[in-house]
Amino acid sequence: MKTVETRTAEKLTVRDLSVHYGGVCAVRSIGFTVAPGESVGIIGANGAGKTSTLKALMGLVPRSGGSITLGERDLTRVKARDMVRHGIGYVPEGRHVFPGLPVRKNLLLGAYSRAWDQESRQQLDEVYELFPVLGEMGDRLAGALSGGQQQMLAIGRALMARPRLLVLDEPSMGLSPKLVGSILDVLLKLREEGLSLLLVEQNAKLTFGATSHCLVMENGEVAMNGTSAELSHDPRVREVYLGL
Repeated sequence: MKTVETRTAEKLTVRDLSVHYGGVCAVRSIGFTVAPGESVGIIGANGAGKTSTLKALMGLVPRSGGSITLGERDLTRVKARDMVRHGIGYVPEGRHVFPGLPVRKNLLLGAYSRAWDQESRQQLDEVYELFPVLGEMGDRLAGALSGGQQQMLAIGRALMARPRLLVLDEPSMGLSPKLVGSILDVLLKLREEGLSLLLVEQNAKLTFGATSHCLVMENGEVAMNGTSAELSHDPRVREVYLGL
């Protein structure tokens, strides 16, 4: 059973990406790729530049350097509101659902860039299949949901646009260990179905479990880079990020 109808996967390439806030350099000339169907994680301490990297990728903060391409298309100058039209879905830190709107309307807003047709209706059904609780609470206000349910809603809303690449910023933030496990299960299912993933997380165990490749950021730079399996066994990573 296929849960998410994805577009043809394309390679994301980020080159020499930099972000400055005034005179402070938050991200310093980093580069990485996400191959079609690949899942890539970015971990690091608070202030390492992880969220700034994602926001710069999505056009939510100004870039002071670098380029972004998806497939053959140059997205470097594409406005944030248009990134979803080019196949990049975004689940922001803190979820940012619309609390005064019902669950179903939150999901429908995720499909704003598409015509509402039979394919969109099928996508909604598939999101409900992925997250049954959302179907059961379709008329409930999003603000009345638990933190875990809101995270499911934020992911479901992003999937409604049928992205080629799904970008997630701290999806485990504020969730219980049980709910973190549920989110991991969902990410693994999406990964198995071929959706490309780019995940920023402080929870290294979740990141290594959900991704095939990982970057470790420190002070706005990529300090380590390798497969998730390799990094999960690296002594430095195990001590600093896994507490082992």
